[in-house]
Amino acid sequence: MAKVLILDHSKSVRNILRERLEYEGFSAEAVEDEATASDMCEKVPFDLIISDTGCKVPDAGIPFIALSADASVDSAVEAVRNGAQDFLTKPIDMNRLMQSIHRTIENPAPAPAAPAPVVRRSRRARPAEAEHIIGISPEIEHVRQLIDKVAPCEARVLITGENGTGKELVARWLHAKSSRAAAPFVEVNCAAIPSELIESELFGHERGAFTSAIKQRKGKFEQADGGTLFMDEIGDMSLAAQAKVLRALQESRISRVGGDKEIEVDVRVIAATNKNLREEIKKGNFREDLYHRIGVIVVRVPALREHAADIPTLVDHFVRTISAEYGARPKPVDPAALEALRQMPWTGNIRELRNVVERLIVLSGERITARDVKEYY
Repeated sequence: MAKVLILDHSKSVRNILRERLEYEGFSAEAVEDEATASDMCEKVPFDLIISDTGCKVPDAGIPFIALSADASVDSAVEAVRNGAQDFLTKPIDMNRLMQSIHRTIENPAPAPAAPAPVVRRSRRARPAEAEHIIGISPEIEHVRQLIDKVAPCEARVLITGENGTGKELVARWLHAKSSRAAAPFVEVNCAAIPSELIESELFGHERGAFTSAIKQRKGKFEQADGGTLFMDEIGDMSLAAQAKVLRALQESRISRVGGDKEIEVDVRVIAATNKNLREEIKKGNFREDLYHRIGVIVVRVPALREHAADIPTLVDHFVRTISAEYGARPKPVDPAALEALRQMPWTGNIRELRNVVERLIVLSGERITARDVKEYY
């Protein structure tokens, strides 16, 4: 039974939250001040704290959800900057709160490490687990809800969206929240592999199958056996390769190039594309039967311009993570600079935003200003 601490100056809010949490099967404690909360955290191993933003959360390494009567973007950014896993506004939407609680308890952010000498890490170093999906907008919350619903089942998923929207991150969370989470997550970029090599890449090959095949090699389907195969940019795959993939999905069997033996594989396929596959079908570039095989569930990732309200939160996240990669102190970002960033078109979406933030960190002065944004965008 998960243990939750409620920290709020309002008695009515404490009582309502405590009653609902106990009804949902949680063990809940409610306190009205920071001192009592700190004492409680020393005695009880809480899994989560729900706190009003007017209260100071105990520095106990416990994930927390922030509640606030102020629905402004600045309040949300400040809460996330202070370490909140999520930010919800009052009056409280209980269904959304319960979703947030389950998500936070099941996937807590790692507790801050003890202070240590600054070590410059290799840039672009990435953690093994999936990064958090950043954003508090309804559009991003909808994506999170779809992930929570779809991940536990075995249905194949097609993720659609423009370049740079975060389709791979969605795929990683679908895997991380599934029963296959302990098994391999294998990805293949179908657009980056020449058409003559895609079959070998996906299904492997036997020694001597072609001139450069000097030894047997397992393909992506075999490597992902028991886990998840993420086929990125599947819309760029040749029709010949599409036919082989269709057969593999229909029969759960593959044959290596140059081999006669059929190999059983247990793979959940998640595909992604930035193309409109229905239009590609009309043009004769994509097989309709394969589309229906991979598109049992379709998850659309919105373009950044569709959830521009998340830009301040994303900027804050990127400033902190990129600064950590450089071993530098995060630079303050002026409100006017955030507003300037919100007005940009972002045709490259979140990937472009990250690149711009990194450029601003490198080229700006002590703080990031609106003038910096205008000059270095």
